[in-house]
Amino acid sequence: TMSENLRRAAWQSIPLIIICGCLISMLGFGPRSTLGFFLTPMSNANGWGRDVFALAIAIQMLLWGAAQPFVGAIADRFGPVLVLCAGALLYAIGFAWMVFASTPGAMYLSAGVLVGFGLAGSSFTVVIGAFGKLLPPQWRTFSFGLGTAAGSFGQFLFSPLAIALNSAFEWHTTLLIFAGVILLMLPLSLALALPPSTETAAQRAAQQSVGAAFREAIAHPSYIYLTIGFFTCGFQVFFITVHLPAYLVDRGLSADLGALAIGVVGLFNIIGSITAGYLSNLMPKRYILALIYVLRSVAVVIFISIPATATSSIIFAAVMGLLWLSTVPPTNALVALMFGTRWLTMLAGFAFFSHQVGGFLGVWLGGVLFERTGSYDVIWWVVIVL
Repeated sequence: TMSENLRRAAWQSIPLIIICGCLISMLGFGPRSTLGFFLTPMSNANGWGRDVFALAIAIQMLLWGAAQPFVGAIADRFGPVLVLCAGALLYAIGFAWMVFASTPGAMYLSAGVLVGFGLAGSSFTVVIGAFGKLLPPQWRTFSFGLGTAAGSFGQFLFSPLAIALNSAFEWHTTLLIFAGVILLMLPLSLALALPPSTETAAQRAAQQSVGAAFREAIAHPSYIYLTIGFFTCGFQVFFITVHLPAYLVDRGLSADLGALAIGVVGLFNIIGSITAGYLSNLMPKRYILALIYVLRSVAVVIFISIPATATSSIIFAAVMGLLWLSTVPPTNALVALMFGTRWLTMLAGFAFFSHQVGGFLGVWLGGVLFERTGSYDVIWWVVIVL
């Protein structure tokens, strides 16, 4: 068993694990981030209002978050390869089924349920959990940053790809091509296989159960604060992603500027995530998180207090990009620090569910408060206060 472990370790070099994990993270985040480009053609082709597509994506977001802790527990118990392969298959089938989804029910099942559960199994949360187990401690938080940044790079790469493919072919073909690309996760996941266990039966019996791990976590005030912080992160990130383009149009700026601003957020997020992962090795992670949230509030206060121009909008997008998913490496690193890596994917998954609930409320309340008050002023101040 020892020689098997050594052989596996020699085959699974640190660069190979990081590169394959980052490619999985990129494929997990990339195709999903392009779904907005299919809203208009799919709605027109099927004679739907925009509410059908929007509800499918909302279902996807909530199920992705709700399934993440359970999927994480399975990955922690049986290894990430099984989970990544099952997730990739559901994700790819969901994308392919969207081509043939001619009723709202089929759309909710394909883009909503299948893609939502597929993302839970194939997203960067599972990759980061595998990094935590396979990589030595000095590589851990930096790899968390790289895995998060790779997801953002997927968003940056697949958006122009979707536009180009939709121009060259029909949207049906683009969805099928993306479904095929998602299946590349299957061979890539093999690099994240955990080596066979060398534990004795007594050691296994002494290990903490999944229920005990969860009870320990929710009794730990720091874990609760961390999870609430991640709720705030999701609220801010998804509100800005969905409503910033409309806010800029309301202020008299072009619709193209909104699309450019979201692209700039994705680009600067790559820098922010890697930097946060690197700094998490050098200074206390809680200070990094506190600084990120304070700087976000300051950036929003300045942005909504000055006249909106193209320049101020792009600067705001760049600053928010640096502070975007840079919360992920220190948050996951703190979970590993508090509870070890045994149930890291599951406990990080609960924090991620809180993030997704925050995101759902940010998007929904943004629309509700705008309809009630005629502006985004109230929701911007909710973002600042949170």
